[in-house]
Amino acid sequence: MSRILPIDPATAPEEIRAAHAELIKSHAVSNMKAVLLHSPVALKAVLEWYELFARVTPFIGERGAVLFSFSISRANACELCTTFMRRAIIGWGEDPESLNLTPREQVLWDYAYQLARDPNRVDDALFARLSAEFTPSQIVDLTVFGGLMIVNNVFNSALRIDVDEGLESFRIDPEHYFV
Repeated sequence: MSRILPIDPATAPEEIRAAHAELIKSHAVSNMKAVLLHSPVALKAVLEWYELFARVTPFIGERGAVLFSFSISRANACELCTTFMRRAIIGWGEDPESLNLTPREQVLWDYAYQLARDPNRVDDALFARLSAEFTPSQIVDLTVFGGLMIVNNVFNSALRIDVDEGLESFRIDPEHYFV
């Protein structure tokens, strides 16, 4: 159970109701976003992930962006985000536990995983592989996109945000999945 209950817009203060009204114009209200509504500033910061998703998709594709996020979420052992990304991968008709990555996707996967595990240890060899595929501007966007994915992971894991009902059939068992 979530350590902080989601906001109930019906009983929330005016500032929160206004933030909720803005949110529903462009996003589904997931459990994570309903808890983030406790702080409209925090919500706004986390929603930047979507802006960066849109920014990186033209040069890595939707599949690349999801795989990048999936790699980070697995490395961070975030049940909610891993489940969310698994749903997308399964929706493509793929097995998320047996991915067939292209060399370019493998670089994305490896960089994402290392960002989550220890960004201080992104070695020269990995960075050279990344630089062979992407421009400096693209690497900046990927790195911040990854950083915001890590923020999502930390938020959801530390506060034990409940997995949304629509994700239940894609849910993993964290005790066995993150070994």
